[in-house]
Formats: sequence, C-alpha cells, structure tokens
Amino acid sequence: MTTRSSSVRPTEAAAAARYSGPAIVLHWLLALALFGIFALGVYMADLPISPERLRLFNWHKWAGITILALSLLRLGWRLRHAPPPDLPMPAWQRRLAHLSHRAMYALFLIVPLVGWAYSSATGFQVVVFGVLPLPDFVPKSKPLAEVLETAHATLAWLLAGLVVVHVAASIKHSLVDRDGLLGRMWFGSRPNPEAQASRARPDSHAPLRDRPRRA
Repeated sequence: MTTRSSSVRPTEAAAAARYSGPAIVLHWLLALALFGIFALGVYMADLPISPERLRLFNWHKWAGITILALSLLRLGWRLRHAPPPDLPMPAWQRRLAHLSHRAMYALFLIVPLVGWAYSSATGFQVVVFGVLPLPDFVPKSKPLAEVLETAHATLAWLLAGLVVVHVAASIKHSLVDRDGLLGRMWFGSRPNPEAQASRARPDSHAPLRDRPRRA
C-alpha cells in the first residue's frame, strides 16, 4: 500500500551546527588583534630607545588592553551561550582540544594583565588611546619589573605556540578530515533545517504515485 511521508519539523541540532554570530565576530576580532600584537611585539623588542619605540610600546599596551576587553566579552558570551556540540573525533583529540581552548582563554586574560602590571612596575601608567588612564595595580619596583617582563614574554610566546597549534588543527580538520569544522566559525548564513531535511528526504515532496511503495 502507498503511504505518505510524515512532515519533518526543524530541529535545534541543525540550527546549532554553527557558532552564534557574536561568537564568530569576537573570535575573528581577537584573532586579528593577536596577530597584530605579536607582530608588533617582535618588531619593537630590539629597537633602540627612541620616540618611535616609545610610541610603539604605547600602541602595544593599547592593543593589549583591547585584547583583554575582547577576551572578557568573549568569555562572558561563551558562559551564557553554549557552543555547538563537538564533531566526531578520537577521544584523545577531543580532550586535547578542550585543554588547549581552556589554556588559550586563560592566557588571553593573563598575558595582558601581566603586561599591565609590568608597565606599572616600571613607573609608566597605561593610558588607553592617550585619553583613559588605568590604575597601577602594582607598585613601582625595578626587581618586580624584571620578573614581570620575563613572565610577560614567556607567557606571550606560550600563547603564540597554542595559537599555532590551534590554526594547524583547524587546517587539518579542513583539508584532511573535511568535517566542516572551520565553517562553523566562519561568516555566513545558518543552515536551514527545513532545506536540510528536504535534501535528506528527496521523495518527501514527490507526487503520491512516484513515492516508493512499502510491502
């Protein structure tokens, strides 16, 4: 006898296949800011004392505070909006991915804070964009400044290494696994659950006489 296919309602699983719009925007803003501050930090590190070096250090500080603010916004959004479920992968890769994400989130906050403390310890107040003075939360101290300078550089390189691993893993998922992981964090429209369901059931809108018969 012939039967009619039951209607398919949109599912939350398809709508949650991608990150939310604000999460995507914050992710790429933070990525651009990190790339810029790493490049600037490497370039200015060995410059001789000059007005240009002081100007670049101020830009570096402003970028660091911007990264701190973006990181707090992203963390707040993440805590209130669950990310899409993990893609299928070996358990050890899933654990490593979660661990690296947590480490990056921590360093997004720690590295700028240590840099801010280093600036305070050297006696130079951070004035964001030249108009917003931030409080010094450590006293001026040359020994402390030396410790904080080393800590800031070490943690920054650790963060850079984690970012490189993160990018390499994303490329691997895109070129080797081809599981669509990168597309979940890229700009574009969300998948249409009804369209996906329709493609998954090509006979759902076919004339009754053309539908498969069941015994």
